[in-house]
Amino acid sequence: MDNTPLIFFDPFPRTEAMVFTADVAAGCRQLGRVVSHFGSRAPDDLVESVLPEVDIIVGQTAMPVERLDRAPHLKAILNVKANWEPNIDYAQAHRRGIHVLSAAPAMAPAVAEYCLGQAISLLRGLAAADTLFRGGHEAYGIGGNGKAKTLFGARVGLIGYGNLGRALVPLLRPFGCDLIAHDPWLSDRYLEIEGLRAAGLDDLLETSDVIFVLAGATSENEGFLDRARLERIAPDASVVLASRAEVVDFDAFLELAGNGRFRAAVDVFPQEPVPAESEVRATANVLFTAHLAGGLEASYARIRDMMMDDIRQILKGLPPLRMQKAEPRQAAMARSR
Repeated sequence: MDNTPLIFFDPFPRTEAMVFTADVAAGCRQLGRVVSHFGSRAPDDLVESVLPEVDIIVGQTAMPVERLDRAPHLKAILNVKANWEPNIDYAQAHRRGIHVLSAAPAMAPAVAEYCLGQAISLLRGLAAADTLFRGGHEAYGIGGNGKAKTLFGARVGLIGYGNLGRALVPLLRPFGCDLIAHDPWLSDRYLEIEGLRAAGLDDLLETSDVIFVLAGATSENEGFLDRARLERIAPDASVVLASRAEVVDFDAFLELAGNGRFRAAVDVFPQEPVPAESEVRATANVLFTAHLAGGLEASYARIRDMMMDDIRQILKGLPPLRMQKAEPRQAAMARSR
């Protein structure tokens, strides 16, 4: 048996161009052997063939306890998406000392940038102003700014304070915002140290001028922003939905936003791609984008950089430094498509 490390790439839905560029391939081959499969999930027979020797898995390969037991040399699973998937026995991996890592920190800067841009667009009414101008119905100066608001000094509420929140807050600081956050996984003291005021969810919804929905989807929080909660949102507040659609009552969200109850920008949907005939597309007063917040080449370059740094660390017998390490209970609760 060849004792050099075996690195297995099974990154679907990430493509070869996203995670296995020429420099990555060369770097991995300097470290050991490489087996790869792109374009779909690796077939079971290929996965089973690498288990006895594999050291590193790059991708979202299903690894229940039975497969973990057949992988005695496995040191790490590097998920190159931004969300934990419920197809790994995280507790067993933790007991074995297998690092389970996520590329979420690599995507966060681009998503934060998107969130800031959408918030400003909503506050200033930029999309509506463009439509009016193209139709010859524009108003100039103050006449066109009757409903416009500013981010400077606004109260901004963050629902969820993980990778996305931590990337977004530094972008908001120059605006002098009153920053509040709700995250049941974090203590009030931790949020205070981060420069935020902890808030109850209802208080945040009722008092924020801008709300960023950044909470990941778990088995416990599906639809926690239900109609009753959404109706608490301050009238004419701006809401950016950028994490997962599953955390809101999506139909109620679109109904309320479409009726002008609050301003909204949406980048995520319960079904993706959204069907061509979907009524979602006809919803007025909502700024839609097609789950593009994090998907920049700069994000994938950052994933590749983090991934290679941590693979080198792990194969030296050292802990990973750059990707996010799974907390077993929280990761097992995650629900990701």
